[in-house]
Amino acid sequence: MFDSDFGPDPLALLARDLLRERTAALIAEACAWAVGLSDQPHHLRVRGRVVPTGLTVGARAATGQLLSGEEDGRLELGDARPGSFQDVLNSVTADGTLVAEHFDREVVEPFVLDTCVQAARRARDTRAADWSELLDELGEDGSDLVEVVRVAEWEAPLRIDAEHLVLAALGTAPLVEVEAEGLPLSLVRAAEAVTRAAAPAPPRPSGGGPDELAGALFLAEAALQGSGLTLPVPPAEADRLLDVLLAEGVLPEEVPALLAHLPVEPRTAAEVRATLATLGPGR
Repeated sequence: MFDSDFGPDPLALLARDLLRERTAALIAEACAWAVGLSDQPHHLRVRGRVVPTGLTVGARAATGQLLSGEEDGRLELGDARPGSFQDVLNSVTADGTLVAEHFDREVVEPFVLDTCVQAARRARDTRAADWSELLDELGEDGSDLVEVVRVAEWEAPLRIDAEHLVLAALGTAPLVEVEAEGLPLSLVRAAEAVTRAAAPAPPRPSGGGPDELAGALFLAEAALQGSGLTLPVPPAEADRLLDVLLAEGVLPEEVPALLAHLPVEPRTAAEVRATLATLGPGR
């Protein structure tokens, strides 16, 4: 019988092995994400209030002062070298959240999900017996690999592994060095975003599609135009995308069919479908 941790589940172990194979790609994505952090205004939490220090993150790091404060932060990120990548992860942003929270949401979580989906695809293609047993255990048909990953609960332990890999490679490195390492890939990612934004909008559904879908698409497109979301919508904004669509009156059961016709990245669509699958009928 399969387990949800990384003990007796051979396919979960496959996901872990694949993550380690992709360590270099994970580190590269982390470095690219860090580009520009030095230019951000630095903040500290003082007596419960987040206040600007008047310096940028890079300027404060250059003076040898800690970027993180004493009032909040993650214990596992404490005792960081001033100005290091680990130090900046433990620092607070203007809205009171930790930089580490943004890093988890924007880098670790999508990377781990993509790794798990790749592992599921590899298992399906190369380990037919194990794959069939897993689907029987989970009650899934295997048509939605993201849903298989969610139900199998592979992501949570893999996120911890991913965080450890990043900290082992970059934790003590000065932020400025991490940014310099990530600059080439950061430029590539920026160019990709520009290309996606310039691409023509996906065609509207036609050819016998239900009138209800056309009406829902009209609502969804109107909601996106006034939402302020980045287009195409990146994975980091998947939850906000879903909230915007539902607030506009789009029904939860209509959303999966609409995603193929909206300017959203594939991983964003996968995130939204996975979220919908976890919601109860009262959403």
